[in-house]
Amino acid sequence: MTVPSEARAAVLGRVRSALQRTTRLPAADIPRDYARSRPSPDVVELFCARVADYRATVQRVTGADLPAAIAESVRATGARSTATPGEVPQEWCQALQAEFAHVAGEPEAADLDRIDAVATAAAVGIATTGTIVLDHGADQGRRALTLVPDVHVCVVREAQIVDDVPAALARLDPARPTTFISGPSATSDIELKRVEGVHGPRTLHVLVAAD
Repeated sequence: MTVPSEARAAVLGRVRSALQRTTRLPAADIPRDYARSRPSPDVVELFCARVADYRATVQRVTGADLPAAIAESVRATGARSTATPGEVPQEWCQALQAEFAHVAGEPEAADLDRIDAVATAAAVGIATTGTIVLDHGADQGRRALTLVPDVHVCVVREAQIVDDVPAALARLDPARPTTFISGPSATSDIELKRVEGVHGPRTLHVLVAAD
């Protein structure tokens, strides 16, 4: 027997010996009581701070002030035309119609380039990452509606804000399309020059509404 063969036999012998001594638990006995969330002093405050870190504008409002806050957010950007998905509250549409050229209900794809701003609801807000999740329900619209206009005003209810990603995923339907938004659309080239508005809205206003 050559030396390399002897060494190989010795290694394999030790592997076999180790495997024989190992007691394996059946897969069903492996504990899977993973933590689904971590305690946080105030997920709403944390969410607002993290969203602001991404250069988005964040404002906390009451439910009664929400329509006026949506119109003010659009006004601050200089937008002239707006759109909302089909099933946002009528008060939102009325506040926008009073001041802007407004499309209530989703515009056709060919008309999206002529829309300056869109106002939508959200599905979930994630505090630790400052992320907004859309599942493109009737109050959020299809994905193109929130990607083509230059301004996105997004309303997140306080009750929709959770601590972390696992808690957010537990609230989402895996069969639905989802979009994760962490700040305005931005990218940078090899010289680290930041360019905003390349893949989506250049301006993101987040209104955190009290329940």
